[in-house]
Amino acid sequence: MAAFHPAPICKSAPGKGLRQALSSLSASSIGRNGSARRLVDGPAKAVVDTYDNLKLGWALPVSVEITIEGSEMRLHFESRPQVRAGINMIYTALLSSVYYAVKAVVDPTILPNSGLARPITVTAPLGPVMNATHPAAVNGRTSTCQRAADLVIGALAQAVPERCIAAGNGSCATASFAGTDPKDGHLWVYLETIGGGSGARAHKDGLDGVHVHMTNTSNLPVEALEVEYPLTVLRYELVDGSGGAGRSRGGMGLRRAYRAEAECHLRLDGSRLLTLPWGLEGGHPGGCGAFHLGDGVEPFVGGAGRLRAGETVEIITPGAGGYGPPPERDPAATAHDRADAVSVKEHPGHCTDPGL
Repeated sequence: MAAFHPAPICKSAPGKGLRQALSSLSASSIGRNGSARRLVDGPAKAVVDTYDNLKLGWALPVSVEITIEGSEMRLHFESRPQVRAGINMIYTALLSSVYYAVKAVVDPTILPNSGLARPITVTAPLGPVMNATHPAAVNGRTSTCQRAADLVIGALAQAVPERCIAAGNGSCATASFAGTDPKDGHLWVYLETIGGGSGARAHKDGLDGVHVHMTNTSNLPVEALEVEYPLTVLRYELVDGSGGAGRSRGGMGLRRAYRAEAECHLRLDGSRLLTLPWGLEGGHPGGCGAFHLGDGVEPFVGGAGRLRAGETVEIITPGAGGYGPPPERDPAATAHDRADAVSVKEHPGHCTDPGL
């Protein structure tokens, strides 16, 4: 697609020319969105999932029902009443999650303007977790947004599975460290977000150790971290066996272990600790996440606690679901897995040790 440059239009016909150009771009998005959506026209598609979060301590059901009628798409979300934890999301966060997921499935090249949003109607009762109202806490809503995107993709997969991916890590695992540097007495704060597995695709394996959907932060090199902060990274690796088996393998999660070199406070957050990232079209689910405290660490409360000098914590992020029946996997791909010493999560299972 040719790049759009408004400057020449503004110069030749101030105001009117720009409005016409923007109107044309909006109309183009509406047309492309509508023509692609005819691929999923038909009965309502509904998905129910279970959302868990370290701040929550238990799992709650979330669901979406998608109805396609002509050129209109309606999405209705249901969830439990908002909670006293920072996982609630407001309506605009729900909208952004929906627009992203629909765009990704229908046509990733659709311009993200009002033409994309206009044919889409999103509803949810006011007051539950997925459409919270004041004074609900919303600072940790990113993982909830991830689950909203998973719901939409999972529902659309019932109609156009070849356009969709299996569930990814569905989380935004975070570790927030804070303390006083013993070398100079200065306060230090370090926040890290950690990726996981990306869902398998119809003809490609999922990506290993990446951010998915609503997050995309960069990876701080271990060397830079250890120079700047009183922390040591003991392990940083892919979690073997966390990608779901399938014709296409689900992406693997990450394991990251830290040792505190000085006393510090630590807050942890994440999702998919009690539930597995689902597979598609016969693919198996991926592995779930966990947080493990080292020997001697005092128990954390609500994901928050402290580490004394020499104490450790290990973070394991979820993998992702596989796509298609495992027996259909290309023998060459299986041989490549063996050469790389990669194993997959062969059978549907359960999360048994979320830690903390």
